[in-house]
Amino acid sequence: MHSSINSKPSRGTAGNPANRFEKIHLERDADWNPEEDALPRTQFLKDTSSTIITNNDSPDVGFEASVNAYRGCEHGCIYCYARPTHEYLGFSAGLDFETRIMVKLDAAKLLRAELAAPKWQPKVLAMSGVTDCYQPVERRLKLTRQCLEVLRDFRNPVAIITKNHLVTRDIDLLSEMARYQAAVVFISVTSLDTELRKVMEPRTSPPASRLAAIEALSKAGIPTGILVSPIIPGLTDHEIPAIISAAVKVGAKFAGYVTLRLPLAVAPLFEEWLERHFPDRKEKVLNRIRALRGGKLNDSQFGSRMRGEGLFADQIEALFTVARRKAGIEGNQPDLSTAAFRRVEKDQLSLFD
Repeated sequence: MHSSINSKPSRGTAGNPANRFEKIHLERDADWNPEEDALPRTQFLKDTSSTIITNNDSPDVGFEASVNAYRGCEHGCIYCYARPTHEYLGFSAGLDFETRIMVKLDAAKLLRAELAAPKWQPKVLAMSGVTDCYQPVERRLKLTRQCLEVLRDFRNPVAIITKNHLVTRDIDLLSEMARYQAAVVFISVTSLDTELRKVMEPRTSPPASRLAAIEALSKAGIPTGILVSPIIPGLTDHEIPAIISAAVKVGAKFAGYVTLRLPLAVAPLFEEWLERHFPDRKEKVLNRIRALRGGKLNDSQFGSRMRGEGLFADQIEALFTVARRKAGIEGNQPDLSTAAFRRVEKDQLSLFD
């Protein structure tokens, strides 16, 4: 299966491609070796955004609004579709995305103010709509937990997507919200192969830890599902049945999937990654992606960008549907409600404690 996987600590990518908005960028010396050069240390930079809720009008995602306390993600997933968003900050979609993390230290304060505003109409808020809200620094900063405390106070429903076992730290808050149909968690699993995970998603939780998170959340009464995302044709698509089966055995109640997307700078980063780790599979994987995307490595059209089109897209959908049916969760969907929402002023909090 693996051609060049090693056990050294790693980043998702070895390079920093040019920012499409910047005229000047760093060029490494011709003899630079990314395998020998020291790994860059992660920097955490203050984000001074004045709002925290981002609205979304895409018909391809299942939420209208999201909260992101972090921009950039130390998980380092090579395929992450959010990488190009770092270019708007003057950074690169490569190593910068993994090592220069913007943190919104006022996230909870901003969220409380926006939910308390008379114009706020309660709706499901997604967390990890862009980057993972439980990436490693969350253990120390607790920005996601602080936001969950606000959402708990207002009983505003939240849908969380994460690849990190750290979500189990907040079972107390999530189980309380679940009593009001105000919380659901999707654990994202790309592969059950621990060695593949090390180079594809280097700083995420191992597959066994993610399955353990599903079990812990489910036992606590929190509606929990599996998100097989992204499915990489020619590399991980064969694992769909095993992933769904393993997740349902430990308590997953529903499942979804997203096919690999390679927008803008992500495509060359992914190509380089394949060449470095899977040179024997590179052309097969890229050709499968092109077959899904109308001959290109990416198709940004609404309606097809999350699934793809054509023979291989149909095969992936059929395999997923059969696997879900065999696992006994076909047709299951998370059910969230805004019925319990309450608008809370700062001086009212003690009444609810």
